[in-house]
Amino acid sequence: MSKFNNKKIIPRYSFIAILMTIAGVAVIIKATYIMTVKHDYWMDVAKQKKFDSISVAPARGNILSDKGELMASTLPEYKMYMDFMVGGKEKDSLWNAKLDSICMGLHQIFPEKSETEFREHLEEGHKEMKRHWPIWPLRVDYNTFTKVRKLPIFNLSTLKGGFHYEENNARRQPFGSLAKRTIGDMYGAKDSAQYGLELSFDSILRGRSGLTHKRKVMNHFLNIVDTPPTDGDDIVTTINVQMQDIAEKATAEELELINGDVGVAIVMEVATGDVKAIVNLEKCGDGKYRERKNHAVSDLLEPGSVFKTASVMVALDDGVVDTTYKVNTGNGQMKMHGSMMNDHNRASGGYGTITLGRALQVSSNIGISYAIDEHYKNNPSRFTDGLHRIGIDEDFKIPIKGASPARIKHPSDKVNGQSVWYQTTLPWMSIGYESQVPPISTLAFYNAIANNGKMMRPRFVKKIVREGEVIKEYPPVVERAQICKPTTLKKVQKLLEQVVTHGTGKKARSESFAIAGKTGTAQISKGRGGYKSGAMRYLVSFAGYFPADNPRYSCIVCLQKTGLPASGGTMSGWVFHNIAEGIMAHSLNVDASSARDTVGMLQPIIQPGHLKATNLVLGHLGFQTRQKWDSQVLMSEQDWGSVGFNNGEYLLHKQDITNDNIMPDVLGMGIRDAMYLLESKGLRVQVTGRGKIVSQSPYAGTKINKGETCSLKLQL
Repeated sequence: MSKFNNKKIIPRYSFIAILMTIAGVAVIIKATYIMTVKHDYWMDVAKQKKFDSISVAPARGNILSDKGELMASTLPEYKMYMDFMVGGKEKDSLWNAKLDSICMGLHQIFPEKSETEFREHLEEGHKEMKRHWPIWPLRVDYNTFTKVRKLPIFNLSTLKGGFHYEENNARRQPFGSLAKRTIGDMYGAKDSAQYGLELSFDSILRGRSGLTHKRKVMNHFLNIVDTPPTDGDDIVTTINVQMQDIAEKATAEELELINGDVGVAIVMEVATGDVKAIVNLEKCGDGKYRERKNHAVSDLLEPGSVFKTASVMVALDDGVVDTTYKVNTGNGQMKMHGSMMNDHNRASGGYGTITLGRALQVSSNIGISYAIDEHYKNNPSRFTDGLHRIGIDEDFKIPIKGASPARIKHPSDKVNGQSVWYQTTLPWMSIGYESQVPPISTLAFYNAIANNGKMMRPRFVKKIVREGEVIKEYPPVVERAQICKPTTLKKVQKLLEQVVTHGTGKKARSESFAIAGKTGTAQISKGRGGYKSGAMRYLVSFAGYFPADNPRYSCIVCLQKTGLPASGGTMSGWVFHNIAEGIMAHSLNVDASSARDTVGMLQPIIQPGHLKATNLVLGHLGFQTRQKWDSQVLMSEQDWGSVGFNNGEYLLHKQDITNDNIMPDVLGMGIRDAMYLLESKGLRVQVTGRGKIVSQSPYAGTKINKGETCSLKLQL
């Protein structure tokens, strides 16, 4: 017999089951009602209580100079708003009482807008009870934000006063426009990089965003971090702030003086290839010069006569000519394959017969182009292969958008099946036309000459730093261990020094240290219009290095201008001079204790001459000398020779100057030495002026006859 009374218990369970079923059905009906009819209402409520998966922007990394100075940094900026719905009647009465003080304070912070204008603007938002009414239309920095935050009502909590804000990261450059096109910039509203290193290293600088969500608890929103953001890393560039400032000022001054269109200047450290300064100034519509394009790495223009050094190097390296190879340049005009080749001094009668070395010194188009055409016209590929061998068209993989390697024609090149190589291509290419070379490539070539033939890749970034710790380095990269034979290099180095001392680059010369380089002046082609459509535009350049006897820096200056006069030596050479002297002066040791240190003394440039007089002068200057002949044989007044330098002492070499019938180079000499040398060869000497010899006729390297007259021009 069951001990449970089923008749009593079953009805009870049935009743409970029915109640639970009814409740369950009610829950389902209610849930369905909420999910359908009330869906939008409850979604709005949810939005006010919680915010999920909110992206948290990381702090962008800094861009630093070579010394660690900030060149680009991220700073907070604020957009300020008022919520007129919060605070109730208490806030409204306070608002009416403090509105005058608020408007007065805003006017003092933002004087562009009057108190009346601020009142009208704020009253409009208050009348419409706006919840997100902008106090000021633009973003403001932290200092300005704190000033606004101290004003009446704005200093209350958000729930009481209604003042709230949006914080954004803004990119700032403490040195203003210094190297702006290379450092780069950001689209502020989009928080994306525009150009320069900002764009090239964007993934490193940007960092990674984090995720957070908000929950409303006790009328306060709490931020709950899901994934913390990873701030961007810093990059350390090779740019030197002082050198950049020197280069920009020197370039801007000359552009204003000559009414130039574009000015480019690059300074590179010889040993590493580090770009210490890079200037890209361009004339804008208001007549001011600003950086709008990175011309230094992207301008594919015909370089002009600075290219002649590459042509001479190829010819010397191939052994087809030497620096004493003679070219008859005539009266400064010569027809080559039906087109006229002109020298810059054709109006004064040209250079006549000169050596190849002299042709480079005075930048003779005929001298260089004739020598190249004569020895390569039957095999032009050998010349273009030589240009490739010395690295003038090397792709340096510059980390700046828009950068391009040089474009050098090859005899096999074709466009639409038609050859683009003509009989005139070779001679015109040899003097800097028919090729497109950006300034950075030209400078890298001259930097290799200064670096004893080692070509370095231009370096813009040295390392990546995270919280003070180096996480990646970009060491100097050697593109070519040797661009030419050592014997070729020595000849080219000497010629480049002579360009400055005896040639077209005298404006670049410094009285304090030796400079080597090459001038260039080229007409800028206007596409299909060629070189003769409208006002002629010119590219004037100077590329070289300093100090020539122990190169530390190489530099190129390229100026574009419309109309004459246009001179690479006079205009760009002077900018080079100012940059070089500014940089060297900045790096001088001003400690008086080192003033008489012979190690720190500048090595004098010594021309061949009377050895006894030379020995006497060097002795008075505190230099050690040693004669390279039998020490028992004393120096006489008639001993003539040259001076070398080795292991801290000057070596005196005797020379017999009477055995050949070749005109010596007396440029830069004093009249005493020049008279002795020329008369010992049986020449008569005619002198005008006073000082040092600046020109001679006949030119050095030409054949002479006894009794012939040599004209010398002297100048202080």
